[in-house]
Amino acid sequence: MTNELTPKFNPTEVEAGRYEKWLEADVFKPSGNPDAEPYSIVIPPPNVTGKLHLGHAWDTTLQDIIIRQKRMQGFDTLWLPGMDHAGIATQAKVAARLAEDGILPQDLGREKFLDKVWEWKDEYATTIKEQWGKMGISVDYSRERFTLDEGLSQAVRKVFVQLYNKGWIYRGEKLINWDPKAMTALSDIEVIHKEIDGAFYHITYQIEGSDEFVEIATTRPETFLGDTAVIVNEKDERYKHLVGKNVILPIINRVIPILTDDHADMEKGTGVVKITPAHDPNDFEVAMRHDLPMINMMNNDGTINENGGKYEGLDRFEARKQIVADLKELGQLVDIKPVRHEVGHSERTGVVVEPRLSTQWFVKMDELAKNAIAHQRKEDGTDDVVAFYPPRFGDAYLQWMENVHDWVISRQLWWGHQIPAWYNEAGEMYVGEEAPEGEGWTQDADVLDTWFSSALWPFSTMGWPDENAEDFKRYYPTSTLVTGYDIIPFWVSRMIFQGLEFTGKSPFKRALIHGLIRDEEGRKMSKSLGNGIDPMDVIEKYGTDALRWFLSNGSAPGQDVRFSYDKMDAAWNFINKIWNVSRYILMNAEDVSADAVSSALTKVANKTAGNVTDRWILTRLNDTARRVTEQMDKFEFGVAGHILYNFIWDEFANWYLELTKEVMFGEDEAEKDITRAVLLHVLDQVLRLLHPIMPFFTEEIFEKLPNTSGSIVVAEYPKVRPEFNDDKASEGVAMLIELITAVRNIRAEVNTPLSKAVPMLIKSEHADFLNAVSSYISRFTNPSELTIAKDLAVPEQAMSAVITGAELYLPLAGLINIEEEIARLEKELAKWQKELDLVNKKLGNERFVANAKAEVVQKEKDKLADYQEKFDTVKARIAELKEN
Repeated sequence: MTNELTPKFNPTEVEAGRYEKWLEADVFKPSGNPDAEPYSIVIPPPNVTGKLHLGHAWDTTLQDIIIRQKRMQGFDTLWLPGMDHAGIATQAKVAARLAEDGILPQDLGREKFLDKVWEWKDEYATTIKEQWGKMGISVDYSRERFTLDEGLSQAVRKVFVQLYNKGWIYRGEKLINWDPKAMTALSDIEVIHKEIDGAFYHITYQIEGSDEFVEIATTRPETFLGDTAVIVNEKDERYKHLVGKNVILPIINRVIPILTDDHADMEKGTGVVKITPAHDPNDFEVAMRHDLPMINMMNNDGTINENGGKYEGLDRFEARKQIVADLKELGQLVDIKPVRHEVGHSERTGVVVEPRLSTQWFVKMDELAKNAIAHQRKEDGTDDVVAFYPPRFGDAYLQWMENVHDWVISRQLWWGHQIPAWYNEAGEMYVGEEAPEGEGWTQDADVLDTWFSSALWPFSTMGWPDENAEDFKRYYPTSTLVTGYDIIPFWVSRMIFQGLEFTGKSPFKRALIHGLIRDEEGRKMSKSLGNGIDPMDVIEKYGTDALRWFLSNGSAPGQDVRFSYDKMDAAWNFINKIWNVSRYILMNAEDVSADAVSSALTKVANKTAGNVTDRWILTRLNDTARRVTEQMDKFEFGVAGHILYNFIWDEFANWYLELTKEVMFGEDEAEKDITRAVLLHVLDQVLRLLHPIMPFFTEEIFEKLPNTSGSIVVAEYPKVRPEFNDDKASEGVAMLIELITAVRNIRAEVNTPLSKAVPMLIKSEHADFLNAVSSYISRFTNPSELTIAKDLAVPEQAMSAVITGAELYLPLAGLINIEEEIARLEKELAKWQKELDLVNKKLGNERFVANAKAEVVQKEKDKLADYQEKFDTVKARIAELKEN
């Protein structure tokens, strides 16, 4: 049988070679249809520093779900891939690899070292693309970009020069964060503050020309080598007599003044503060106010420089130990008090960051931030304001922009965009997109912060600065950005203010912000904890579709997700369930033509053929397609997944498939043809609904359907078909299912197996309908006698159940205990009372009734009527049993 599926779902077999077939068929490229609405996403470019982790898998899965659905919905979709050079991180990785062979970057020189980095980039870019293939992401590789591409480099140079010419990029000496291991400047957001154990060292400075001392406290005693003043508050009576005098720095014996400044807090410590302008941001501000000298006492690698006297050459922490010992010997170390305090660490290398005076390049942020904030707060109905999902992250973005500082963009690295500034021996500086003409010019050795080029990613990848580039005109601004909340300040905010500045538009219309992947205990995955999970290992065990189902089904915008192997098992079981259902349908409907399906659906819609269960499943399919589409449009993938799961597992597989066996095992061939056609149609639509989330196995089954051609990747996404909406069929079969379920529950309570036929009575206003479907009732409940009527005598000794629209009685004389049955019904009565209380409370809330949509309020009123009817019926039955 050519279309037969294997008895068991095997993801390895299903996925083998499938991605390559998609690439060969070019199904991931834009449609090129000029009449179609464009929909574009640029991938957050992963760093070429190593393999992708589970967080990347989540991020790319969400993007792929969006782009696959939009492609199926007829949009002209572009998902543009690419990678980031990741300056500090990549250079550190390559340097570490060279160090294994005893080679330092300086041994090779800049050009040869960069050759090694490009080799690394090619190696890991290949690995990342292989992992993308495993994940099944539907990007257009013909448009792949890299942040050091010539086109992107041209955009970087243009942006730098334009901002410089506006006065918004400048070069100056300021206090910055310094990474002594990477030996480069860092921006504020590249510093992670961690609590560590430290100490307050209480040191005395002698007043020049006297025997008097003042006491200061510091957590970094080594920095006294760079002190240029001590300050006290002018209101502090304790020290007024010292203002204008000098103190002598111990050990190095440098004389520095005593000044007054409000930075000295009379209530804090001793009230005397040492000022080290070149190594503390607050001290830098004090020095600017008082025109104090600024002494840098540290080399690039964190060792003490020539300003450190006898400590020159020592590592900063070794120098601290020596200085403390020497102060103690001099009798000028008063005390050491342990303290737990926050200290900045480099995000990339993990070492303690050193505040340090340095000449760097900066972006002046006040105007850029002001413009971005004003744009985001526009209330003129424009659709160019970025819509954040969830909205609270829009507030987080604005809050960060409102408190932003000038951005230090120069990095003392070799790997990256070299700053387009040149210097000559005459001390002149030239900034331009190309090198200046003439001899004697030397380019600035520093490179730009990686985030500077990444901030241009949405438009530089589209061909900008050529504003006539086809992709830029067609696909910019992009439709949706998908990224984690942890890089809103690093990347999201910078893309927005750069996009506005250089294109006049926000770079994306929507920003879907997701959380982090955590382990089963809720801990962040990290190397130190050893709790990281390789997505490729998960795929090897469960398959890509199962991993993607878990990542999408467990996600809500902005929330973290806990990885769980139990949930991975459940995901695989769900796919296997669909696989088995598909196998059954294909075995029974492999020869049904497309015309036969179309004709059958028309007849069912017109009620000229088929039965109520057919109309019911098509109605439920319609409702599922509508609700799933609504939730996907809101990026509520978890909600959409639950809707799909409930429809596929419960309504389609557990109920409709079983109900159809009444027809399939019967002798009415015309009815069988209708049922086979409906089964095929629903399966086809289910596969299309699932495809954006689980692309591999849905394609495998789709191509085995008798009436499909081409790839499901470009198949039409399900739409709501009004002709299939049949509320009466939907309500009727819901009642039938509730009835069958109630009978099974009653049988289970009294240990009466389904194989044992028992009499059954049904009292209902819908007796005509229930009699019409009595064959289903008989098949699934096995009554010895079945009585269905609008009015009938209720037996004295019987198990009973109240369902929507009917009362059910199973006379089980001799099998039940009246007292036990009353107790059971009283529990049921309490349940309905609880439901009534909840609905009454909601409807009694004036704000809810006034503000909720009319259909939502009506739904609650319908619930109230239903629960009240059930409550009254159960109550009446209890009364009957007690009377008897």
